[in-house]
Amino acid sequence: MKKSVFFGAMTVAGLAAGAAAAATLDDVKSRGKLNCGVSTGLTGFSAPDANGEWQGFDVAVCRAVAAAVLGDASAVEFVPTTGKTRFTALASGEIDMLARNTTWTFSRDVDLKFDFVGVNYYDGQGFMVPKELGVTSAKELDGATVCIQTGTTTELNLADFFRVNNISYEPVPIETNAEAQQQYLAGSCDVYTTDASGLAATRATFDAPDAHVLLPEIISKEPLGPLVRHGDNGWGDVVRWTMNALVAAEELGITSANLAEMAAGTNNPEINRLLGSEGTLGEMLGLDADFGAKAIAAGGNYGEVFAKNIGEDTPIGLARGLNALWTEGGLQYAPPFR
Repeated sequence: MKKSVFFGAMTVAGLAAGAAAAATLDDVKSRGKLNCGVSTGLTGFSAPDANGEWQGFDVAVCRAVAAAVLGDASAVEFVPTTGKTRFTALASGEIDMLARNTTWTFSRDVDLKFDFVGVNYYDGQGFMVPKELGVTSAKELDGATVCIQTGTTTELNLADFFRVNNISYEPVPIETNAEAQQQYLAGSCDVYTTDASGLAATRATFDAPDAHVLLPEIISKEPLGPLVRHGDNGWGDVVRWTMNALVAAEELGITSANLAEMAAGTNNPEINRLLGSEGTLGEMLGLDADFGAKAIAAGGNYGEVFAKNIGEDTPIGLARGLNALWTEGGLQYAPPFR
């Protein structure tokens, strides 16, 4: 009898967990729109263009998920969040996912009860200073005033770096990247510190970007990626495998230009499973068979998304670096679609 009660309890618990996991996917489908948390404006990553349309590297993940789930890359409500408000917005259910240059850390994963679905940008914290200061190293910043966003990993990293190097600084707390830019350009702080990608994105918007330099020190590991709530396992799988689809597409040579041709079927079984011409991967997620093809069609494969929004031919000018594919010396790597 004890055994049957135990298994009965297991079954009830399993059903409850399954119901919770399906909740967000069902909500998004019934709503017909994905609520995606983004930054308040970081050029190249997530910012409205001149027409008010959100564009950027993180925005592309939101659009890919909307395309995979709803078949429409434009079916997204973008919700701007600050370093302080982003986690509350996700925990409360105001947003379905957060795609906002957010670092995967132990406490955010475990204590705040979020699931990071992967890393779409491997980054590290850096420093930007006006060239006229004549500073060539962050170790020369003793006594500097430093603009820093509150509610971010950069606060602790900054304190640790200055302590280890036995130098002092005066923090100038700011809420948003726009405020940081304004304070920095106004001379309210000598230094702006955040993820190196964010510094490059911010500098690209300056009237005279060449008048500012990024110092050579990278003082932390900042694996950035989308996240969802704990307990949303089914929804986490949808977001995770949508992002993986973009990386796998680049690995497998699937591009915007040849997507339609490859979706019709190839002699490569993994391409066929990814694009839905064979297998039941979409069904396993509760999505259409061609969810991967729809995600890729939204903005191209990972490499195309990178090149278009933040790559070396854009004003942001970021090299692939650690974000190159594993076959090219980088860290980007998609688990197999099988």
